[in-house]
Amino acid sequence: MKIAAIIPAGGSGLRMGYSIPKTYLTFDSVPIIVHTLRIFQDSSLVDDVYLVVQENDREYAKNEIVEKYALKKVKKIIAGGKERQDSVNQALSCLTDEHEFVVIHDGIRPLLEKELLETTIHVAIKEDAAITGVPVKDTVKSINKHGTIKKTIDRRNLFLIQTPQVFKKDVIVEAYLNAYRDRYYGTDDSSLVERLGIPVKMVEGNYENIKITTPDDLILAELIAQKRKSHSR
Repeated sequence: MKIAAIIPAGGSGLRMGYSIPKTYLTFDSVPIIVHTLRIFQDSSLVDDVYLVVQENDREYAKNEIVEKYALKKVKKIIAGGKERQDSVNQALSCLTDEHEFVVIHDGIRPLLEKELLETTIHVAIKEDAAITGVPVKDTVKSINKHGTIKKTIDRRNLFLIQTPQVFKKDVIVEAYLNAYRDRYYGTDDSSLVERLGIPVKMVEGNYENIKITTPDDLILAELIAQKRKSHSR
């Protein structure tokens, strides 16, 4: 059995205030995407990695990311599509018959811990589909179009969804085919699987597994990285 990882990393840096894609910004002295790819490089459960970037960045990613940092598990650098879902779909078409499970993880979540990655993989192998998320801590309210509160929602069963998300390959491929047939775009990969009526298991994640989308997130990532270093000494 082989496990492939798809890493969509084609977002722009506009929200960060930079002209370059945010995945190439650095913290702890190396690019965000390198931190992310190293997690998969270091996991014995992951065999192959498929990196998805903007079309114009493929050569840069090859030379300045994959080769420079010796990320040998990256089998292919793929040009992404218009939306994240399109980018993942491009990568799914590159998988081989040997791949039985697929991990999908955001390139801008560089603080994923290997233990969480591997726990989610093991759960998916048992259940066919597993995702990570963290319980909602704040009070959640529903409002109407005028901004008036309609009700307070019970948060006990509410989770904020993260990646990695891990699926049996046949399941996620069918989910994507079904979504495109129906012209459906989901907010995450598991939403496509849910449409098939297939149960998706929740694995409790880590609040440090942040998605870097703003300058403040980059500062926080640096602090988390430094904290982890000090604890490992």
